[in-house]
Amino acid sequence: MATPTLMDTYGERTLTLTRGEGNYVWDHQGRRYLDAISGIAVCGLGHCHPKVTEALQDQSNILLHVSNLYNIPAQQQLADRLAFVSGMDNVFFSNSGAEANEAAIKLARKLGSERGLATPQIVVMDGAFHGRTLATLTATGNEKVQRGFAPLPEGFLRVPFNDVAAIEQLAAEHHSIVAILVEPVQGEGGIRVPDADYLPKLRALCDRQNWLLILDEIQTGNGRSGKMFTYQHTGIVPDVLTTAKGLGNGVPIGACLARGKAARLFTTGSHGSTFGGNPLACRAGLAVLETLEREWLIERAEKLGEHLLQALRLRLTECPVVVEIRGLGLMIGIEINRPCGELVEKARAQGLLINVTAGNVLRLLPPLTLTDSECHQLIDAISTLIQQFAR
Repeated sequence: MATPTLMDTYGERTLTLTRGEGNYVWDHQGRRYLDAISGIAVCGLGHCHPKVTEALQDQSNILLHVSNLYNIPAQQQLADRLAFVSGMDNVFFSNSGAEANEAAIKLARKLGSERGLATPQIVVMDGAFHGRTLATLTATGNEKVQRGFAPLPEGFLRVPFNDVAAIEQLAAEHHSIVAILVEPVQGEGGIRVPDADYLPKLRALCDRQNWLLILDEIQTGNGRSGKMFTYQHTGIVPDVLTTAKGLGNGVPIGACLARGKAARLFTTGSHGSTFGGNPLACRAGLAVLETLEREWLIERAEKLGEHLLQALRLRLTECPVVVEIRGLGLMIGIEINRPCGELVEKARAQGLLINVTAGNVLRLLPPLTLTDSECHQLIDAISTLIQQFAR
């Protein structure tokens, strides 16, 4: 139970987790759970991965923090590595995905300012989730997270997700647009995967209009989709890229990457962070990237995700409550025809951690280290849960 000294922002929490190892966590009574949500796409290497633990222990004995007044070798190494694997030019480090998205929004605003626009506008999507700071919750397409926080910042134009024609219409009507901000796959919105040509069409539109294409890969990045970043399935490259969550495997870190003209917008004093890119967080990020490559986990995510998707579709093809099963890599969403939040507790009773998003989409974000046997266990458990829910 949460104590009265904690602000009541998360509602009632009935499970207390005290230990994690690999793809499992244990509660205070010693019961084990297969973690199929990975701390909401954070622990892609599972819990307490030895390479991450070793890096943290080593760095904690050397230097934790000095601020960005000084050079930080691990920060430079991580920036170099991220630029290499993404095709971007440079990086700004933050502490979270929301902060990375704030930096991206500021880049777009800076571009608008340089173009002499009094109110530069960013195109955002229905069903999106970009964070809970004032700017990012405004960009988020969910009235529930915005309620009670007016006045919200101006400068955002909203359109349906996966609808290029709607953005083209905005382009004809508004002349202060400077960027499109979009998730390659909507996570909190219900694991919504757009058409294969959606991102290429957005890239082409941004090129024609001289806009920035900003991709929010907070949840989809760091190997989860079967590529290091999801846009790499399409062959395009964004102007601005944000990532966080799986980059630190539990250590708070975010990154805003840019290329071309976007990489030159921030200058000395434009932006900053006290803790962003500190030695400890960057050592964690380096250990994650090295492990993803060394253990071939990105390729495994693609293969395992496809197996999960097809097996669940086969097992649930006749289930009357299932509307659609969709996903990419190890991001799976099972849409149910009615609210299904009770499935979280039912799964927990069987030693499985999942969550429900958008009210009626069972979301699976298992670790990239999921074994074959755990994958089969997950398929059996989820299929049985949903079939029982349908009765």
